[in-house]
Amino acid sequence: MEGKLDESHHHRVEIAMEIHKVETPPKRSSLQKLKNRLKETFFPDDPLRQFKGQSIRQKWLLGFQYIFPILQWGPQYNLNLFKSDVVSGLTIASLAIPQGISYAKLANLPPIWSWQTILMGSSFLIFLLVTRHISIKKPKLFWVSAGAPLLSVILSTLIIFVFKAQKHGISVIGKLEQGLNPPSWNMLHFHGSHIGLVLKTGLITGIISLTEGIAVGRTFAAIKNYQVDGNKEMIAIGVMNVVGSTTSCYITTGAFSRSAVNHNAGAKTAVSNIVMAVTVMVTLLFLMPLFRYTPNLVLGAIIVTAVVGLIDLPAAYQIWKVDKFDFVVMLCAFFGVIFISVQEGLALAVGISIFKMVLQMTRPKTVVLGNIPGTDIFRNKHQYKDAVSIPGFLILSIQAPINFANSNYLNDRIMRWILDYEDEEDTKSHSSLRYVLLDLAAVSAIDTNGVTFFQELRRVLEKRGVELVLVNPVGEVMEKLQNAGGTDNLLQPNMLYLTVGEAVSSLFSSMKRVDISQD
Repeated sequence: MEGKLDESHHHRVEIAMEIHKVETPPKRSSLQKLKNRLKETFFPDDPLRQFKGQSIRQKWLLGFQYIFPILQWGPQYNLNLFKSDVVSGLTIASLAIPQGISYAKLANLPPIWSWQTILMGSSFLIFLLVTRHISIKKPKLFWVSAGAPLLSVILSTLIIFVFKAQKHGISVIGKLEQGLNPPSWNMLHFHGSHIGLVLKTGLITGIISLTEGIAVGRTFAAIKNYQVDGNKEMIAIGVMNVVGSTTSCYITTGAFSRSAVNHNAGAKTAVSNIVMAVTVMVTLLFLMPLFRYTPNLVLGAIIVTAVVGLIDLPAAYQIWKVDKFDFVVMLCAFFGVIFISVQEGLALAVGISIFKMVLQMTRPKTVVLGNIPGTDIFRNKHQYKDAVSIPGFLILSIQAPINFANSNYLNDRIMRWILDYEDEEDTKSHSSLRYVLLDLAAVSAIDTNGVTFFQELRRVLEKRGVELVLVNPVGEVMEKLQNAGGTDNLLQPNMLYLTVGEAVSSLFSSMKRVDISQD
């Protein structure tokens, strides 16, 4: 079928189009719908897909491999992989040991701002920052920044020991407890006056730990070209912290800095982490007396270096360029954490982000579409300046799900589009509005209020002598409109089309025939 669309003043629009039938989705029971919805909500990656079609024995083996990945890669492990893992494990241990001591002493660093402390602390801070800068500029020299904290600890300890600097105003760590962390399961209490604080702190740190861990995993998965299983990551981090809570550990996660060092050092498997753990254990059991003369200032320098690494100005600038609202959220989180507290700062950022989501949901984007001359393509007139209006047609695209939160807004917004159209047509003395086409390609779902919105909009338009036409509704939307049925059936053939081009071609031809018969 071919329809010619003419506008006498400035342009001619021609659309040749074959009209296709809009298919309704296959019938499904309510139980099938619920099952599919729950699956897509909680298990979008289908973690059980690998068990399909397997024998009972194979299912048990796959299950153990899923929980304990070492059973999957362990049988193929060889000496060459072990050599790489030993090197990377020792490298990451050289970073983890001084950082661990620094973080453990963070809350107890005494404010003793003497000139000897300032001079020595500034020197090591500059050294650590320079080595970090070198490793950033030349990733192959990763070992420079990885070994710098341990080298700083060794050099500062020797200086203190040789010059007896602890007698001249420089504070040292002193005696540290040897041995592994003592068991602490007997200290776990699920009642008492501090339970509220514990729950709040655990929730916030847990979310941060999971977020960072999964983000780190995805970053290196993209580099190494493998898939990250978020469920495995959460299981690993959760089990690690549950076990750690019974052995006097603080919350841990996969840190960016150590993961980067581990990657650059050539780690092949999780054995590198085992090597690191063994190295740390040997240090705790036998080498702790060596840290007796380590000055607190070098621990402070290590912490400052780690904090400086968290400030990423290029990333902040990129966020500013991409989304100003996200930049505001970032600033609120940054200054909230610094000037208020971690909990309140993060809560403020999360609250603003939720407000943004609610705003997007309650005020969905709607745009007016126009025809690209010489084609059957319709695009946003604001974006495509060449797109032209079709006489007698108001073509709108709704680009969000329709529900109780936004149905009233959409109704008001569409009526305003109609009034604007009529005012413009009166000024230009063009044809009056005959059809309102709603492109629903981006409307992924509707609820009961969404169905009512379409029914009420149709009745309002009919009173104005305007027909409502739906274009390309997705399966779920069609299904709910079909179930609504009754006298307000919105799925009649003359009200439903597969594309905007087909709808305009068919309706414009019908409109021309009616006008000719009336003449």
